[in-house]
Amino acid sequence: MRSLRVVASAVAAYLAAIGAVAASLAAIGVAQTRPAHAQDTTTLKKEMLGQWELSTTERSKTCVVTMKGDAAGQGFKLELEPACKAALPFTKDIVAWSVRGLDIVRLQDATGEAVIDFTEVEAGIFEGLRQGEGVYILQDLAAARSMAKSMDQMIGDWSMVRGNGQPVCGLTLTNTEAGQDNFQVFLKPKCDAAIAQFNPTQWRLERGQIILMSKSGNVWQFEADDNAQWRRVPDTADPLIMLRQ
Repeated sequence: MRSLRVVASAVAAYLAAIGAVAASLAAIGVAQTRPAHAQDTTTLKKEMLGQWELSTTERSKTCVVTMKGDAAGQGFKLELEPACKAALPFTKDIVAWSVRGLDIVRLQDATGEAVIDFTEVEAGIFEGLRQGEGVYILQDLAAARSMAKSMDQMIGDWSMVRGNGQPVCGLTLTNTEAGQDNFQVFLKPKCDAAIAQFNPTQWRLERGQIILMSKSGNVWQFEADDNAQWRRVPDTADPLIMLRQ
């Protein structure tokens, strides 16, 4: 019996030691994780300082926001250009900005409540949703203006060709607003039957893609390739390509 008690005591001591080691490792893990999270938040705050463009998805309505590092109530200072309230009425409630959690950039009201929250969807591009209104984009001002220039270059006459170079349709992209951040597009006569049946009436430039939309809601997407051509995606054995005229 005495030997059994000795063994039991040794086992208990061994289990206690294991528990202490596990607790120590857990504490070390927490200690190592917390600074990493804090570092992520600090980095995001630094990256947000400067001028940003707040806009609808296709930039038909825009507003310049200057984010600063000075404390302001429950967040940090920001400045909105005077035209913001007319372009995007909800901005009248924005008085500060902050970072929430690890990756949420919040434009907030005087009480610290969110007017709109943004999360990064691509490098330097943040997306936020306002219920009942839709999606808004926050991106670096210089990059946004570069995109605007790119969109201006889209306006005009285009030709659709097959992979063998055979022309199948002509179309004109315009800057005439067609609602919901889209613009009018017109097909020229004598288009290929499939394209004439699709009959796009609106277009937009979205995340580097030309989007064509029909009245029935069908959508064709085109992406730029290495040859400065725009290929319909997903790609096929007989691709459809848009060429600037």
